[in-house]
Amino acid sequence: MTYRRTLRIAAMLLTAAWLCACTTSGSLQNRENPRTGLATHPEKKISTSASKRMYVRTTAYHHTEPGGRATAMGGYLRATHSAAADWSWLPAGTRFRIVETGEDYIIEDYGSALVGRHTIDLYKSTRSAMNAWGVRYVNIEVLELGSYKVSLAVLSPRQKWKHVRAMVAGLRKKA
Repeated sequence: MTYRRTLRIAAMLLTAAWLCACTTSGSLQNRENPRTGLATHPEKKISTSASKRMYVRTTAYHHTEPGGRATAMGGYLRATHSAAADWSWLPAGTRFRIVETGEDYIIEDYGSALVGRHTIDLYKSTRSAMNAWGVRYVNIEVLELGSYKVSLAVLSPRQKWKHVRAMVAGLRKKA
């Protein structure tokens, strides 16, 4: 078995474990701290409704760019669904909605140009759709925060790249 295939299998297993944990423990919207009444997550507390919404820079990418159709999580890119970000900022599995368009996305990928920036890269199925999106500043609503632990587990074996080492360092600070 090749190293790349082993990583994909490990990423798929981690994703499956993460999905099982999310479905059994409830989503970010359904969990509340009994003392404060605010929504919480096992790893990160969302303190106010204002922190669930963000104004962010977005760009678009296409599968003809480096990385191809595969996501960092081991799956395949899906139009109006897959997104990439710095996982030390928005961890893998984070679900969000673009307020202006109503489209829902999941952070499934990362990119070297995104590390250290609060930018989200949205997958578009055609190059014309990618070019039409360009760079836009949009409001997003975080529906469910992903897992810093899963992100760290997926990234740890990939630290030969500088941008991955930077994300791992940021994730370790949060752990």
